[in-house]
Parts: sequence; structure tokens; C-alpha cells
Amino acid sequence: MTGAWLFPDLAERWAPRDRGILPAQAIRALVRGGEVSADAGIDDDMVQPASLDLRLGPAAHRVRASFLPGPGVAVEDKIRRFEVHRLDLSDGAVLERGCVYIVPLQERLALGDRLSAFANPKSSTGRLDVFTRVITDHATQFDVVRNGYRGPLYAEVSPRTFGILAREGSRLAQLRFQSRGARVGSDDLWRMNREIGLIDAEPVRDEIREYASLRLKLDLSGEAADGLAGYRAQKHTRAVDVDRTGHYDPAEFWEPIRRPAGQGIILDPHDFHILVTREEITV
Repeated sequence: MTGAWLFPDLAERWAPRDRGILPAQAIRALVRGGEVSADAGIDDDMVQPASLDLRLGPAAHRVRASFLPGPGVAVEDKIRRFEVHRLDLSDGAVLERGCVYIVPLQERLALGDRLSAFANPKSSTGRLDVFTRVITDHATQFDVVRNGYRGPLYAEVSPRTFGILAREGSRLAQLRFQSRGARVGSDDLWRMNREIGLIDAEPVRDEIREYASLRLKLDLSGEAADGLAGYRAQKHTRAVDVDRTGHYDPAEFWEPIRRPAGQGIILDPHDFHILVTREEITV
């Protein structure tokens, strides 16, 4: 049995809307059915409301450049071709900024023909400017797991601003499963914003139609507390341990950006910024 049909206890509830992103209870059913597996098992806290956290394996391979394996080619074959050296992550190791690493993940997939998946970095990974994307064997796209894929998963990890201390089991990316495709169109977004209030501003209907998305604008008014408009990453810091939360003083890694009244902000393209938006978001 495959796909959503692994969980008969949910089949009746699932049937009327079996096209879309799988929720937590469906992901747990995939784990029970063996479509998602790992030698160490899948911890319950890895399952988020609509995604599954992915864990780094015991080794990271520094490679000369980013790559996609392409049709008929396994990622391991490309690693052997482009590897510079191997890092042991069992006790933790520093991944240096500006370098590209391929890390086999602990999780494996054996998806049914009606299931596919897509990956994205966890939000904490993005805030650290750690470029992370998932690769499968025979892939022609990053972060896309085709219908019926059976095989291992790999993460490409490239710290851009801070060196990071990572270890076996660190979670930098997450995977979302979808049944028979899922797409939110412009009319859906317009309706949901009307009914729920996704953003606390009236969007322009033509913009939603053109981009099929809600656009956010930067708040450079300086009207926030202390005129705060955002933060700029400092260039020379120690490595950030990605598994420690609430541990560091933000001032060690970030400097505030404040906008003088009536002036703009000059952004250096070589700097990493986190800026405030005008809109607040409700999900």
C-alpha cells in the first residue's frame, strides 16, 4: 500500500480533499507505513504541523562546487568526483563560510506513485544565512522529490555569513509531502486574506493576480522603537552552534540598522541584512 492509502483510519476524512499538503497525522502514518524511515528511527518531535525535520548524517563532504546529479546518476557518484575532503560530524565540526558541503541525511524515502515532496531550509537556518537545499539521486532540480521516489536524501550546505558548528542529528532543512500536487491560486489568496487576514494591510488585487502571492514591503520609516529598521550581520564572529537556542547574545552577531528621519538606507550587496516589513502576518 502506498501514499495516503497507508492510513485507512484517516482515509474517509482525507478522501474529500486528497490533493494538497499532508498534515502531521498523515506524515506520522507515512512513518508507520515505512515510506519515511531512518536507521535511528523518526523522533516524534521531528514531525511539525505540515512538515518533517531532516537530520544530518555522521559525515559532511566538502566539494569543489554545487551540483545536481542528473538523470541516471547517484549523488554518491558525484561526491566521489568532486570531493575535497570529508568531515566527521559525530562529535561536531565547523562548516566554514564560503565552502560547499554535501551531507547525507539520516532519512530515506519510499514514496508511493501519488506522493511527492519538496524541501526548504528551516527558518532558523535562513536567519543564519546558511544556504541549504536538498538533493535526491537522479535529480534535475534542487528541493524537489519526484512522485514515487525511493532512495536516500542529501543536503547541500553552504554557510554564507557565519561559520556554523553542526553535528550528526542537526536539523537544517524540512520536507513537505504533497498528494497529487498542491497550488494556491490568486483567487484563493484573495479569499483567504479577506476571511482570515493573512496580512494586516489591504493588498492590491492586480498584484495578487499577477504574482499569485501576497507582496510584503520594507518599513524604512524608522517609526519603530528607537527607529529600528532591521539588522546587519557582523563580518567577523565565532562559529554559531546550530543546535543551541536562546544561547547567544544577538549583539555578538548583529548590529542594528536605524533610519534617520527623511533618509533611506544604503545596503552593501556583500552584507547580510534582516529588515522589518510594514505588514504583520497571521498564519
